[in-house]
Amino acid sequence: MTPPPTSFAPTFEEQLAVVRQASPARVRHDLRTAHAPDPLPAALHDAHAADDAPVVRLRDAVCDLLRQYWEVAIEPTWPRMRLLLEADMTYRARQLAVGGARLLFADMHANLRWHNGVLHIDKMISRHRVAASGRGLLLLPSVFAHKPAPPVGPQEPPRLVYPSRGVATLWATPPAADTTALASLLGAPRARLLTLLEEPLATVEIARRLRVTPSAVSQHLRVLHSTGLVTRARDGRRVLYRRSGLGDQLAERQQSPS
Repeated sequence: MTPPPTSFAPTFEEQLAVVRQASPARVRHDLRTAHAPDPLPAALHDAHAADDAPVVRLRDAVCDLLRQYWEVAIEPTWPRMRLLLEADMTYRARQLAVGGARLLFADMHANLRWHNGVLHIDKMISRHRVAASGRGLLLLPSVFAHKPAPPVGPQEPPRLVYPSRGVATLWATPPAADTTALASLLGAPRARLLTLLEEPLATVEIARRLRVTPSAVSQHLRVLHSTGLVTRARDGRRVLYRRSGLGDQLAERQQSPS
């Protein structure tokens, strides 16, 4: 019930749809394997049913709970998590390019050891071998894993979940914003203008809010647009301006050095 991704960075909805299609036999197998060597908890007693109908209901109930958990606990911070994971993947790709598999796994986790073309994983509950030669090894960084997690059985596709780099920084409180930093970079008028453009606004409306002339606003907008900090789109006779993605980052992440 934890399918490996079939594409780069699939969405939660795509992955959940795959889980909803898991066969009853797969559900029984995965739940028992996940709890081994302990028995299944009482809440999962339907996994023992010989009839498929209770197992399908259990699978769908688990999927509903996964969705709720995603919406409450993961989705609000997922953009930050994804940036952290992508940074880890970039680092691992560089390690592989510079020093091959030896350097790739050298600092991934203390339980991992690469020797003579074999990746050894210490302190695991089960003992089995997975042949990755010719099949590739899928690396999956995680912000929740505390140690490497290989496939649960030798018949599974070769993959390795491992703790991502920099997880401690993910939950750290960001430093207090320096309200003067943006003005120092852009100048006070353009900094005020960029801060204001969180929503689409026309030149005249911007001038009204800032109590300046429309011509002064137009001059600053041309500079901000040419540098990619704002976008513009026509709405009837009006041209609406709004911060670009780059402008959002600059306006929202102006921070003092940590």
